[in-house]
Amino acid sequence: MQKILSSTRAAIDHYGMIETDDRIAVGVSGGKDSVALLYCLAQLRRFYPKKFDIHAIILDPQFNNKPYDYSEIEKLCLELKVDITIKRTHFWEIIFNIRKESNPCSLCARMRRGLLHDTAKELSCNKVALGHHLDDATETFYMNLFEGGNIGCFQPISYLSRKDLHLIRPLIFTREKAISDAVKRVGLPIIKSKCPVDGDTRREKTKQLLTSLEAHCPDIHTKTIGALQRGNISNW
Repeated sequence: MQKILSSTRAAIDHYGMIETDDRIAVGVSGGKDSVALLYCLAQLRRFYPKKFDIHAIILDPQFNNKPYDYSEIEKLCLELKVDITIKRTHFWEIIFNIRKESNPCSLCARMRRGLLHDTAKELSCNKVALGHHLDDATETFYMNLFEGGNIGCFQPISYLSRKDLHLIRPLIFTREKAISDAVKRVGLPIIKSKCPVDGDTRREKTKQLLTSLEAHCPDIHTKTIGALQRGNISNW
């Protein structure tokens, strides 16, 4: 986990993601990325020169109209001395039963973002930390290129003027495999997604494509991030 802590701090320092007295809402889905982010920020809080606080937020989609058991995540938060808020939602019912969305991921993402931002404001947080990692960034870049014909990516840090919130992505210098390995070594609790379209998304197909390209271009991920930075694309 030390390696991930190092890359997380590097990203935070490089982009100035954290300032003194920040109160950061950490969006936690229960997947490896968000749990690793929660753990890293809780550890970093102990020695980072700029003092900050964090608050975990879980939005339960209630798949099949049943509340999910997040007790293992609650236990982890207790060990890390991190406050946690769990909100039960009707996302699954709205998206799959009422709206019967042909592209459920898009609507789900919008609904989750809106509620996450509102909950962060309710908790007096001024920043929201998301668990996007380096692989997510490169996948987003190529999805924008292949599907929309656009050159761009999500920003490492962005400001939502309507909500007066900053979004930060401290894991953007960290590879997904490093996160998976660290989570297993530390034994962090992971909750398997019950989403009916999990693993069958455009992002997953892009991930598979990049994996195949890595055989011919082993540095495709880091080279893509380097290009984003050198070109100052999307404030990288």
